[in-house]
Amino acid sequence: MTKPFDEMFDASGKPRTHYKEFSEWLAKQSDSQMSLKRDEAELIFRRIGITFAVYGDEKGTERTIPFDQVPRIIPAKEWTVLEEGLKQRVKALNMFLHDVYHDEKIVKAGIIPKEQIYNNSQYRPEMRFIDLPRNIYAHIAGIDIIRAGAGEYFVLEDNLRVPSGVSYMVENRKMMMRLFPDLFERHRIAPVEHYPDLLLECLKTAVHSSVKKLNVVVLTPGMYNSAYFEHSYLAQQMGVELVEGKDLFVKNEHVFMRTTQGPQLVDVIYRRIDDDFLDPLAMRPDSTLGIPGILNAYRAGNVGISNAIGTGIADDKSIYPYVPEMIEFYLSEKPILSNVPTFQCRRADDLKYTLANLEKLVVKETHGAGGYGMLIGPVASTTEIENFRKYLTAHPDKYIAQPTLALSTCPTFVEAGIAPRHIDLRPLVLSGKQIKMVQGGLTRVALKEGSLVVNSSQGGGTKDTWVLES
Repeated sequence: MTKPFDEMFDASGKPRTHYKEFSEWLAKQSDSQMSLKRDEAELIFRRIGITFAVYGDEKGTERTIPFDQVPRIIPAKEWTVLEEGLKQRVKALNMFLHDVYHDEKIVKAGIIPKEQIYNNSQYRPEMRFIDLPRNIYAHIAGIDIIRAGAGEYFVLEDNLRVPSGVSYMVENRKMMMRLFPDLFERHRIAPVEHYPDLLLECLKTAVHSSVKKLNVVVLTPGMYNSAYFEHSYLAQQMGVELVEGKDLFVKNEHVFMRTTQGPQLVDVIYRRIDDDFLDPLAMRPDSTLGIPGILNAYRAGNVGISNAIGTGIADDKSIYPYVPEMIEFYLSEKPILSNVPTFQCRRADDLKYTLANLEKLVVKETHGAGGYGMLIGPVASTTEIENFRKYLTAHPDKYIAQPTLALSTCPTFVEAGIAPRHIDLRPLVLSGKQIKMVQGGLTRVALKEGSLVVNSSQGGGTKDTWVLES
């Protein structure tokens, strides 16, 4: 691997221009001061319930996500390019989703093999020929961005089903303003706190309705879900009801919420549960999380569901390699942001190369998420590599492989003091009447030295992301 790109310092060890002011401030802070601030942040996060769940963890299910006080700073000029590239990508992904459930032009053109769509578990035949408002399927998209050795940005993956993490983006900003108000006097930092307002505005476009006051709800699997804090947080911030499946019912192809004043019509559901569990009459009959009959109400156009059912086909890792071609096919534009080079193990040549180079590659399940079901070759043991080789040989169509890129690093306060740690970035893109974003995103950091896995479920932490206004 090449030497990682350092976000704060150039090759000669001098702070980059946009980090100069912060670097001078940081040099004056003692480890004891930083440690006290970290402890204060954790105490506040725990008091207000900013936690996530780790399934099967012997230490208990609830924990706070480690928060680092050293922000990731992006200058305005860089952000402008990133934002344009993200909006372009999400626009093409929504056009792809509409296409595969309607005219299938991209399949007929031979760009994507039909079996990769129609044999995919995320493809939902029930969605064929359903016309959605503005043809938008992914109202909320979380696009994971990494920076490689020479400083260029790449898209690592697209999250279009139920992308999470935005609550930590907003709360990290509030925490930084509380801990270090002086820093916000020295820098012109673009705000992110208005994200819930943009989200609510976006959700209201998910249904065909002329009603001025739409009733929006957030559907959660319940308090034991790993992202339950975020579900309740966003409902509270938007001023809408947080509901579980048992709180809703369908009558005459309309969805109602049970209240103490009687049934109340629901117009839009911001669902935070997967397709499989949404309707036990149409999907998994053993689901206790969904609402019987909701698919019929949705097909009739009487309720909006965000993100749309069937959106998962566009964030499957076997579809990811085709996104640059989607952009050219649907928009007649060159992609602004590049993909990470990807080997599709379903292809004989790609599988052969992957098996011969497992110790150099990152191998991922096409349906995987949260850092599970993957192999990071350079840090894996011989036993882990050989065990993974068996899974890969038995089910090559379930995996992709990518080169192990040297993710950029950012100075991070760890037990040993300030040290570089690998990071990524998840901006959130909202598609409604227009495509909108807040200037920033969730920066995730791998707290273990040398680790490239930033997921909170795998021990990662988060940072505030500053986009400096020009």
